[in-house]
Amino acid sequence: MHATGPDGADAPGVAAALEHVGMRLKRVRRLRRMTLTAVAQSTGISKSTLSRLENGQRRPTLELLLALSQVYRVPLDDLVGAPEVGDPRIRLKPGQVKGRTVIPLTRQPDGMQAWKIVIPTTKVTPEPRAHDGYEWIYVLSGRMRLVLGDQDWVLGAGEVAEFDTRVPHWFGSTGQEPAEILSIFGRPGERMSVRTKPPQG
Repeated sequence: MHATGPDGADAPGVAAALEHVGMRLKRVRRLRRMTLTAVAQSTGISKSTLSRLENGQRRPTLELLLALSQVYRVPLDDLVGAPEVGDPRIRLKPGQVKGRTVIPLTRQPDGMQAWKIVIPTTKVTPEPRAHDGYEWIYVLSGRMRLVLGDQDWVLGAGEVAEFDTRVPHWFGSTGQEPAEILSIFGRPGERMSVRTKPPQG
């Protein structure tokens, strides 16, 4: 791979980072215990393209990396290997994935992942997908639509949904107003401990 700066000069830092993207993609996919076929079904990226990305035979684009970062629930920087400089919270920058604004809130590639997602009113057509894991969604503002299997719900601010992501699911807009949600994703076997009241002394 070869990278140049805006003035046509070589950008060795960029090239070096891109050289290792394939290795990182393969490592994160295996941590998620996902097959190439499962990733292809979840992202719409062909299995052959995914294989070429992991083997370094295809240069990754921002669009491809954003889609993969959402499916794997890792910040984009973890896939491209951006250097650790300063407060890591500053590096958790928003990206656009399938028309939604996605802001990663955590950095642990092999632990629970948290995202803030802004859903525009244009995301109204259900596209259910399934993958291993467990997800919790908390509506921060607005109203969102959640399709889970054969069920179809509208959730408002303050409402929570939790579900096994092996069930085909989709969430988007009701078409009436944007929605902001908090999404927490756990790997297979990870469950959230909920405490509704303090333990009795």
